Amino acid sequence: MVESLKTSSEKKGLPPGSLIHVGEVMDQPTRISLIDYNGETLVERGIDSFSQVLEYKDSPSVTWVIIEGLTNIDMIQSMGDYFDIHGLVLEDILNTHQRPKFEAYDNHLYVVLKSLMTHNSAFTVAYEQVSLLVLNNFVFMFKEKSDDLLDPIFQRLRASHGRIRQSGADYLMYVIMDTIVDQNFELIDVLDETMVAVEEELFGTPTHKTMTKIQGLKRELITVRRQVSPIRELMSDLMYCESALINPQTGIYLRDVQDHALRVIELLESYRDILGGFVEIYMSAVNNRMNEVMKVLTLFASIFIPLTFLTGIYGMNFDYLPELHYKWAYPSLWILFIAIPVGLLVYFKKKRWL
Repeated sequence: MVESLKTSSEKKGLPPGSLIHVGEVMDQPTRISLIDYNGETLVERGIDSFSQVLEYKDSPSVTWVIIEGLTNIDMIQSMGDYFDIHGLVLEDILNTHQRPKFEAYDNHLYVVLKSLMTHNSAFTVAYEQVSLLVLNNFVFMFKEKSDDLLDPIFQRLRASHGRIRQSGADYLMYVIMDTIVDQNFELIDVLDETMVAVEEELFGTPTHKTMTKIQGLKRELITVRRQVSPIRELMSDLMYCESALINPQTGIYLRDVQDHALRVIELLESYRDILGGFVEIYMSAVNNRMNEVMKVLTLFASIFIPLTFLTGIYGMNFDYLPELHYKWAYPSLWILFIAIPVGLLVYFKKKRWL
């Protein structure tokens, strides 16, 4: 297996453009798929070696190459050499700790996005870096693993002779970006359901586990915002790019992706504020519960203080206490013991302290 580094800091001291995989090493081997299409034909095939991709280099149709798994550094190096890709771009493709960004070069465009997926109601998010290289009639897509992220695009290509089949590589780039950004709305739905459940628990009987859930949601939400927020800047740079690789007609579709990204960011901001309110509600609930406990203890103390006072007086060891030889002293004292708590309870009730 090719040597991989876990963090970017481990590359310290290496020259720029050093091709070393940085990130989690997946168990699956690198897999290459190719889709070549135009308005009339559609070809799908698996690729065993990168030389097979070169057969489509001069094809007038759009060729989409999907590389799943980033441990085959030699293949990525070969791709860079054949298509004249900048070395820093190849380095960024292998470094899976990139923030979403867009870079324009003379003969290619480079886009980095984060695919965010959640598979359970606990809002545990799986992150995957997706890199796009857009050339003239060529789109290279680099993914860390195999999943069902691209299934909707495959279905559109197979079932339709519409715009996606009639347009160029820049439109395919838009479709991929739109799919990744729109996937965040599913994540928002799961987050909303999770927060509703936490809110119900807060207004019921919150426990220490409730606060643990809130803190876990806050940490996850911070990470999600860090991966989604740069898309706003990315889309602005992409829309104002003057590269000949982007058809002006594609700009309106890119604005739609930007609008979706802004909606996601705004929703995440609102949920962050709501989570901050959850913390305050939890602390208020804890304080109120503590106040109720202290209130009960104070009432009990108020009742027993006069009783303790009386028992303290008649517990003194003096020979000439007046009531010691009184016939009804003991029953009278018990009547007093009962009357005092009852009187205090009636008083507290009138004051609405109970």
